[in-house]
Amino acid sequence: MKPSIKQIGDLLALKRDERPEDGYWGDFLCEFHHHQRARVVEKSGLSAMTGHFFEWLGNLGPSKWVYGAGVAYATLTISFILAPRDTELEKPSSSRVNYQVVPAPAPPAEQLNQLDLSPSTQGDAGEQVF
Repeated sequence: MKPSIKQIGDLLALKRDERPEDGYWGDFLCEFHHHQRARVVEKSGLSAMTGHFFEWLGNLGPSKWVYGAGVAYATLTISFILAPRDTELEKPSSSRVNYQVVPAPAPPAEQLNQLDLSPSTQGDAGEQVF
């Protein structure tokens, strides 16, 4: 049933005179901000991220699923090719350790004294004299 024009005019005249009580708008703003913050907290959680992920998956077209499957297959194939093979390691044969102390060779100064560095022996070993 449609209201008549007179009924609409009476309703508007009645509502024009009505005013909210004092503090209504302040309470309204506080409640509005509280609900707004609650929605932001809901959107920033883990459940929101999973929701965004599934929404993103739902928006993908069929061709993008095929491309994604191809990339996944290529990645899996490359990982199998580059993965190290299981190789058998040979155990080194064990041998006894000789703990005998070998005397140190003569000090370098004594070795130099034993060398014949006279001018008559130079050039015998193939050295070039400049």
